[in-house]
Amino acid sequence: MSHIVVIGAGQAGSSLVAKLRKEGFDGQITLIGQEPQIPYQRPPLSKAYLLGEMDVERLYLRPESFYAENDIRLELSETVVAIDRTDKMVIADGKQIAYDQLALTTGSVPRRLPGAIGGELEGVHVVRTLADIDAMAPAVTEGKRALIVGGGYIGLEAAAVCAKRGLEVTLVEMAERILQRVAAPETSDYFRALHQSHGVDIREGIGLDRLVETDGHVSGAVLGDGAELDVDLVIVGVGITPSTALAEAAGLEIENGIKVDAHGRTSDPFIWAAGDCASFPHQGGRIRLESVPNAIDQAEVVAQNMLGAEKDYVATPWFWSDQYDVKLQIAGLSAGYDRVVTRKGEGLTSSFWYYRGDKLLAVDAMNDPRAYMVGKRLIDNGKTADPAVVADPAADLKPLLKA
Repeated sequence: MSHIVVIGAGQAGSSLVAKLRKEGFDGQITLIGQEPQIPYQRPPLSKAYLLGEMDVERLYLRPESFYAENDIRLELSETVVAIDRTDKMVIADGKQIAYDQLALTTGSVPRRLPGAIGGELEGVHVVRTLADIDAMAPAVTEGKRALIVGGGYIGLEAAAVCAKRGLEVTLVEMAERILQRVAAPETSDYFRALHQSHGVDIREGIGLDRLVETDGHVSGAVLGDGAELDVDLVIVGVGITPSTALAEAAGLEIENGIKVDAHGRTSDPFIWAAGDCASFPHQGGRIRLESVPNAIDQAEVVAQNMLGAEKDYVATPWFWSDQYDVKLQIAGLSAGYDRVVTRKGEGLTSSFWYYRGDKLLAVDAMNDPRAYMVGKRLIDNGKTADPAVVADPAADLKPLLKA
C-alpha cells in the first residue's frame, strides 16, 4: 500500500492531507508536526487569541476526530532530523518512517534578535506559534511598557493588540517608513496615523542598538539614536524566513525557499513542497508567498499532483491584516508599480490602487470590501481599471468589471 508522508502540520500540511482523502487516495497518510497541538490557524494568534477573544479549540483547523475518521496518522511533538532520499526514509526522533512520496510543508521561522544585543533575554518574544503567544500573554497587561521591533504587518498587529490592552507601546522601524518593503507610502501614512491615534509611539529610521537586562529579564532598550526606553517586554516582528534546513541537508535545490516546479515537485521526483517554504514559477519569474490562501491553494494542487493530476499551480495572491477596527485586504502584488491612485471613502474607508503604466497590479483596501472585491477580480482576470473612475469616490466600481 502506498504511503504518503507530510512533514509540517500547519495550514498547508493539514490542507494537503485533507485533499488527498477528498480526491480518493486510499493509501497510508502520515502527518508529522513539531508542536504538540493538532494543526491550527496562525493569523488569530496575535490578534483574537492574544486578546482573549478566542479559545484555543477555535484555532484548530479541523477537529481531532477528523484525522482519525479519515485514517490520517498524526505524529505530533516529533522533530524530523533527516531525509534519506536513497532509501526513501524520514528519520524523526530516533524512528524511521518509510515513504513512497513525501511532501514538505515546513512553513517558515521568525527572524530573532541576535544574542549580542540581548535577543536571548527573558521577556523578548516572537509571534509564530501557540507557545510563543502563551509565553507573552501574561505580560500583555494594562500599564506595561512594550517595545515592538519592526514595522511590518506582524509588528503593527502586535502593536495594535498591545495598545488595545492598555499598554504603553513604542514601535521602532529601521527603514525610513513602516511597511516600506511591502506597501506604498500612502499605505504607510494611513497606518502610521491610525496607530498614532491610538497612542502608539512610532519611530522610523531608527534601529535597536541593544537591550538592557535586569536579573536576566529585559528591562530597557537603547535605540540607534541613543534614546533610552524602559520596557517590560519586547515583541520582535522583523520578518520570517522559509524553513529549508531539512530540505537543504537532503540535497534538494533551494532558491528563496524549496525550489519547486509548476506542479509543486522538488528536484527529487518523489518529494513535493507547498506553502511558506516553497518558491514556485510565477509570470515568468519565481516567487514565494507567505499567506494562508497560498498555503491552502498550493497544498491542494500538490495533493492532486501527487495522485497524477499534472496540474499547474496558478497563484492569485491576496492577503489581509486586522488592526484595531480596520480590516486591510490586499489583492495582487505591488512590486514594480510606478504610480498609486487613491480612492478615499468616509471615515477610515480608503483604498490605494497600484499601477505599472496602464496595468493594475494590486489594491490595498481598508474597510472597503467592495474596492477589494472589484480589484481582485480585475487583477485575477488580467484586466485594469480606469484611474479616473477609481479616484472618484462617487463613482460605482462594479461597471469596471464589465469593461
